[in-house]
Amino acid sequence: MKTQTETKEKTTDGFVPKIVAFCCNFCAYAAADLAGVSRLSYPPNVRIIRLPCSGKVDVPLLLEAFTEGADGVYVAGCLDGDCHYMEGNTTAKRRVAEARRLLVEVGIEPERLEMFQLSAAMGQRFAEIAVEMTERITRLGPRPAGRVSLGRVRPCTGGTTSCREGVNEGDRSGKKTV
Repeated sequence: MKTQTETKEKTTDGFVPKIVAFCCNFCAYAAADLAGVSRLSYPPNVRIIRLPCSGKVDVPLLLEAFTEGADGVYVAGCLDGDCHYMEGNTTAKRRVAEARRLLVEVGIEPERLEMFQLSAAMGQRFAEIAVEMTERITRLGPRPAGRVSLGRVRPCTGGTTSCREGVNEGDRSGKKTV
């Protein structure tokens, strides 16, 4: 496994990719915690966002990570059949596939977005994924200039939440409902 310093030195032209990892609480985040407790090193450019379930990610949230400057994004959820919320990981896989399709439409390589499945005991694999994504995004280079337009994303169907806006239509206070 490469150390953090070796990974940074390997980047070309000083480019260190910004990578966001959306991790479910029960499996992927626990695997990240195990990697840390086991003193496994992985690149410090991976920013972990802890979610109750990987099924919580939606297409606008994934695209927003790119809008806010991420060069790469991955979702890490439970193994098939082990989701604590029954089908959250299956939902996340479908949403990641849809977001990848939309990335192509806006001129961004779909390889910048990936879905991984882990158990809580897979700390070593978590560290390997962080290195793998860092190397992949480094090879691709910085994300194309400009912002990802979320205006092309249609609001969710059903319910009272507009996914594009992230605001509950029934709540006029304007609070985010992510």
